[in-house]
Amino acid sequence: MSSLYRPVIGLTTQTLHSIDGIPPALPASWVMNQRYFLAATMVGAVPWMIPLLDDDLHTLREIYERLDGLLIPGGVDIDPKQYGEAVRPECGNLDPARDRVELQLARWAMADGKPILGLCRGHQIINVASGGTMWQDLASQNPTFHKHDFFPTAGFERDHIAHEVDVLPGSRLSQLLESTRVGVNSMHHQGIRTLGRDLLASATADDGLIEAIEGTGDGFCVGVQWHPEVFEMTDPHTRHLFGGFIRAAQEWAAANTASRVSVGG
Repeated sequence: MSSLYRPVIGLTTQTLHSIDGIPPALPASWVMNQRYFLAATMVGAVPWMIPLLDDDLHTLREIYERLDGLLIPGGVDIDPKQYGEAVRPECGNLDPARDRVELQLARWAMADGKPILGLCRGHQIINVASGGTMWQDLASQNPTFHKHDFFPTAGFERDHIAHEVDVLPGSRLSQLLESTRVGVNSMHHQGIRTLGRDLLASATADDGLIEAIEGTGDGFCVGVQWHPEVFEMTDPHTRHLFGGFIRAAQEWAAANTASRVSVGG
C-alpha cells in the first residue's frame, strides 16, 4: 500500500436531542462538531461519519471493518450504569445510544489493535471500555480537584489554556507532543476515577486527575482529556498527535488490507 494512502477514519456522532437547548420538536438527528472532521482531514485522513446504530450491530460491524482507525470525539456525559453506578444529580445529559456504539467500537478496535484516538469524552470511553470507572462530577465528589469545567457556555473560549499537565516521560504521548509539560484547554466536569485494564496514565494534572491514557500494547490507543482539535492549526506539537494517529492508521491498513477485503467480500 502506498505511503500516500489516505486512511479511512471513523468519527462517532451524537444524538441531537442529548444537547442542551435543543427543542424536542426537531426531528431525530445524528450530529457532530465539524472541527473533528477537519482535524482528521488536515493530516491526511478520509473521515467517515458513524451513525448510532446501537440496535444493528451487524451493520455497525460492517462499518467498523471498513475503517483504518477510530476517532471518538467529545460530547455529553457517559451513562454511569456503563461502569456500574447509579446516576448522581450532578451528572449531565446522557446519550445511551452513543454510549453503546462507542463502547462497542472501542472494544473491537482495542481487541484488533486498530488505531484509536479519544478526545475528552472519547478519552473517558476508552477507559470505561477497558473496565475503568469515572468521577461523575469532579467538584462535588472530590473537592480537592481544581476547576476543570471551563465551558464555552460559561464564557470561556475553546482555546482558553486552563491549566498544565505533566506528561509521562517515555510515553507515546510525550514522544508525539515532544514535551513532558503542556498547557491544555479544559471543558469537562467528569474524569477518570479508576484506570481500566491494560491502560497507562500518560498525563496528569497538578491535582492528580488523569488527563491522558494510552494502551500498554503495541497498537496506537491514546486518549486525552482536553480538546487538541482546537489547536491543530496553530500548534505543531498538537498536529503531531493527529499525525501520529494517522500514520498508525496507514500502517494498520497496510498490514491488514488483505484480511479486510476478504471480510468485506
